[in-house]
Amino acid sequence: MVEVGERRSRRKGTTFLLVVAATAFVLAGFTRLLGVDGTRHMVATTALTPYFTAAGVLLGALALLLRRWAVGTVTLLLAMVLVAAVAPRAFPDPRPVAVGREVVVMSSNLLVGRADAEALVAAVRRYRVDVLAVQELTPAMVRDLDRAGLAAVLPHRHFLAEPGGSGSGIASRYPLAPRELTPPGTLRQAAALVDLPGDDVEVLSVHPLPPVVPDGPETWQREMAGLPERDLNGPVRVLAGDFNATLDHVALRRLLNHGYVDAADQVGAGLAPTWPAGALWPPPVALDHVLVDNRCPVETFDVVDVPGSDHRAVVTRFVLPAR
Repeated sequence: MVEVGERRSRRKGTTFLLVVAATAFVLAGFTRLLGVDGTRHMVATTALTPYFTAAGVLLGALALLLRRWAVGTVTLLLAMVLVAAVAPRAFPDPRPVAVGREVVVMSSNLLVGRADAEALVAAVRRYRVDVLAVQELTPAMVRDLDRAGLAAVLPHRHFLAEPGGSGSGIASRYPLAPRELTPPGTLRQAAALVDLPGDDVEVLSVHPLPPVVPDGPETWQREMAGLPERDLNGPVRVLAGDFNATLDHVALRRLLNHGYVDAADQVGAGLAPTWPAGALWPPPVALDHVLVDNRCPVETFDVVDVPGSDHRAVVTRFVLPAR
């Protein structure tokens, strides 16, 4: 009788743990599916959607293996819905045959000017970058970039350098003219019209305030909402930078529903993490993106390690629509 009682006790304990884990998974899953960015803790949880999706599949399978049918069925069904939202990022989307001018855009968060300028300029040369968008650009970093030879590769620039993490800038192989594409924000977001031979492209260096600050995500939500939509009556527009958002945040998906595509997602690299670089905690996520007009076929996307920065740079090559 004692042995039977012990087995029942262990069974109840196992069921309790499975129910607790499943409840946490269901809450996280519905937060993602309902598009509720909510508090800073909810925003952070949503960023981890690929991780808890995988955990949900394993949890559901384990519950079914242990014959906890209700827990296993609910968990696995929700996990499959999330898999359908997340898994396509690992596979390239069908794209039309590219006909037109190729453009290479790179973005790099410089970690308040601590990034290795020589490594960044070397990457610009290696990928033959046409336009570089940078965030957290400091006056000292501008001098480092000049010493590293950036001006020889990208001689045209619109830099809004500031001490700390609020500066940003755009450097280009071709002439550019400053633009104002966003309302004033906490961090500077440089924008410019790049005068390519035969074409013009508007580029915005994106950097909204992180949503996990103690004051909450309201500023991040407002600044994400202030990012410009695609303009069918104007030049091709590219948003490149540190969005402090993943493809699971509704604030970013809103832009994708208004004429942009995520370059990484287009070529099957949508799960490649960009922050934190070289670390396992917090779990690495994709915060840096290049969003391009959905009329522009994306050819390639790469993430690039830049020593000294906590972000990996992102670089994409796409084709402008033929006119």
